[in-house]
Amino acid sequence: MIIRIMGEGQYEVPGSLFDELNIIDNRIVDLVGKENEADYRTELLRLIHVIKSNGKQLDDASIVESNIIVPPEDLSLQEAKEIFTGSGLLED
Repeated sequence: MIIRIMGEGQYEVPGSLFDELNIIDNRIVDLVGKENEADYRTELLRLIHVIKSNGKQLDDASIVESNIIVPPEDLSLQEAKEIFTGSGLLED
């Protein structure tokens, strides 16, 4: 699975990581809905960290379609309300 972190590039991540990423994604949706900015930021950073630490960064010259696009770590809570809704970034 190819995941783009906006502003940081693309990562090839094993499909076996999907469930863990989905759990974090669902937590983010819940926290954004509750307007819990501090915990939302923590979970967004966790999501990005898990992708980076388990994925292989692709060369910037490679043109590969991303399966998932993750917003940057500085995404505001207001902006997150538009992205982290329903089932979030990852479909259950």
